[in-house]
Amino acid sequence: MTRPTVLVYHADPAYAALVRAPRGRVVVRRAATPSEAEPLAAETDVLYAWQFPRHLYAKAARLRWLQVMGAGVDWALAPELPPGVVVTRAPGVFGPWMAEYVVGWCSWVTQRMAAYREAQRQRRWIDHVLPDRLRGKTLVIVGLGDIGRAIARAARALGMRVLGVSRTGRPVREAERVWRVGALGTALRQADFVVVLLPLTPDTRGLVDAAALAAMKPTAWLLNVARGAVVDEAALLDALRARRLAGAILDVFATEPLPPHHPFWQLDNVVITPHISGPSTPEEIAPIFNDNLARWLAGRPLRHVVDRKAGY
Repeated sequence: MTRPTVLVYHADPAYAALVRAPRGRVVVRRAATPSEAEPLAAETDVLYAWQFPRHLYAKAARLRWLQVMGAGVDWALAPELPPGVVVTRAPGVFGPWMAEYVVGWCSWVTQRMAAYREAQRQRRWIDHVLPDRLRGKTLVIVGLGDIGRAIARAARALGMRVLGVSRTGRPVREAERVWRVGALGTALRQADFVVVLLPLTPDTRGLVDAAALAAMKPTAWLLNVARGAVVDEAALLDALRARRLAGAILDVFATEPLPPHHPFWQLDNVVITPHISGPSTPEEIAPIFNDNLARWLAGRPLRHVVDRKAGY
């Protein structure tokens, strides 16, 4: 019997090196570029990948399962992906990373780090500029999946008040109150910090629009660690330029890398990071894939299956 082929698509060879199949029951192939992947697509049964070229789906007639090397699956759910392919994601890995990112940058705001660093460069002693506390501040988390709840736990440990917004509005123990997405403005009006975590779907594209931003206090900060297109970037740019928001911490953008000419680069109330708030590492993703690979070979149900209709 022909052994099924796993194609690992990533520039880092460690992803392929860490694949563990029971008793060597699969053939593992690796590709780092579209040109390398193209001749291998036709023999691929399992795809373990990040940002696989969508035009190659048509060549992968044997493909049955796609394991995404991350939490976001919007790139994978392209129209070209055959309907019978099962897609799985990698939950439980990114929450700790992103909780530290969010708490760290919120602390950067309250601890006035930018002001003190600038004063240091100028050799100025600014003891009249005092830091603030995160304790008592209200954090609104838009998207309360496993990552959102991890952030909520970290924020609550620092004494922050945590409110949530989700598709269902279902209560979770990590948040004081949760609203449905339709009541987004109600939640945002109470926020000192807003963290956007929703997956990118047709329903969430542009969800944080001019009206949502107008609901926020002029002292509030927006952190987007989801997908750039969930936020209306033109509306955000207008709000930041007019100082209707205190500022934004942006890790994701509609176009990545962010073009050098983009106005965000020039704003002093914007922090830009290069989509690193929840980095994928081979050592953390491999156990999730290997567990599912053993299940797939045994004919057992896969874990972390994506609802392709819902988009996550």
